[in-house]
Amino acid sequence: MSWFRVTTIFLFVALMFGASNAQLSSTFYATTCPNVSSIVRGVVEQARNNDARIGARLIRVHFHDCFVNGCDGSLLLDDSAPDGIQSEKNGNPNLSTGGYEVVDDIKTALENVCPGVVSCADILAISSQILVSLDGGPTWQVQLGRRDSRTANLAGTSGIPLGNETLDRISEKFRAVGLDDPTDLVALSGAHTFGRARCVAFRNRLFNFDGAGNPDPTIDPTYLQTLRQNCPQGGNGNALVDLDPTTADGFDNNYFTNLQNNRGLLTSDQVLFSTTGAETVAIVNRFANSQTDFFDTFGQAMINMGNIRPLTGNNGEIRSNCRRINSN
Repeated sequence: MSWFRVTTIFLFVALMFGASNAQLSSTFYATTCPNVSSIVRGVVEQARNNDARIGARLIRVHFHDCFVNGCDGSLLLDDSAPDGIQSEKNGNPNLSTGGYEVVDDIKTALENVCPGVVSCADILAISSQILVSLDGGPTWQVQLGRRDSRTANLAGTSGIPLGNETLDRISEKFRAVGLDDPTDLVALSGAHTFGRARCVAFRNRLFNFDGAGNPDPTIDPTYLQTLRQNCPQGGNGNALVDLDPTTADGFDNNYFTNLQNNRGLLTSDQVLFSTTGAETVAIVNRFANSQTDFFDTFGQAMINMGNIRPLTGNNGEIRSNCRRINSN
């Protein structure tokens, strides 16, 4: 085989593998649905008036969706025996997710103006950016052009990082989806600067972290007492606690100063700072020292996450209802 032919084949394969990311563009809907952002903004602003947590809810759905088969809207699908869909919503990491009704409202608004154009996967990306910005966080150029899957992967939800996991395990799950840089891991964890967590997600840290009846030694003692009052042993596991005890509903860099003060709520939060020798410690310090640095890095990390295995071109479909595949 000639050198020219080998080179040609190599370039063809490289183009094929790089095609999905190359087809995403911040101007993808410039001609087909030019008002997409303003339409989404109108819906989420109203939703935010009714639920201060909606930004945290929808960015979490976007995150969990991207970690299972890529950013393809598969998490939005409901169970459907005729279509062979076992919903990812039934996976343990997704049982506490929410905000799906707002996604429905966004989809309805878009279908009224631009029918069959904007994907559900892109709705998650656009709404996440708008809501972060509304809550005081950064803006970034959302890359668009994803299409929606026609399948779900319930078993794949085991790849979603969990709040009670070690740094090694979380890092492994990030690497599995192509996010190899620990800066992305720390920046995306910074989305825990707003939102809430259920007591059941961290109560083991408060009472029996080591199996011998002792709390997690990395929790600040004063914070530990506050958490024990809010989440008493044997109490309501569904009671909610602010992920950021300082500015609960604002998007800022206080999350990282909380970690420096041993006031990370979840195990997966505090290990970013308390794991001896970890690369993440210096990154936490960087972001604690500069909100601008965190905001810039967070925007790029969201773009990187949004590039995880998107369906583009003729792959997948544009669902008319985010909860169901199209009937065609």
